Amino acid sequence: MRKPIVVSVIAAFLFAATLIALVVGLTLIFPGTPADRVWELNKPAYEHFRTFGRASGISLVILGLITAGTAMGLIHRRQWAWWIAIGIFTVNGAGDIVSLVITRDVLRSGSGVLIAMFFIFCLLRPEVRSFFDWHA
Repeated sequence: MRKPIVVSVIAAFLFAATLIALVVGLTLIFPGTPADRVWELNKPAYEHFRTFGRASGISLVILGLITAGTAMGLIHRRQWAWWIAIGIFTVNGAGDIVSLVITRDVLRSGSGVLIAMFFIFCLLRPEVRSFFDWHA
């Protein structure tokens, strides 16, 4: 069976998330490097993460490893990766809903909810489910 294009798109998105999580996580674990400039993009997030110290950086590195493994698993047609991808986007969407309620930032949090819902919708499509050996 041919791989649905959406599987490659979601894997690419997860690889991008991997890169971001690893870079951001490493700047939190090892502060004071030129890579700290990445925080100019989102200073409030830096202040929030900084309150948790290196633990937040370690958590982001672990998240990066999970997203990388999930992306690889999706590419290699692993059903466990499909489940983890569903979980990642569900947790991400739920976090964006909470953020939307707290911050009222419709553009950032609202778009995050829509993107997570879109990826879950794509993963639940019959042709994607059958690619991962589900009965559509």
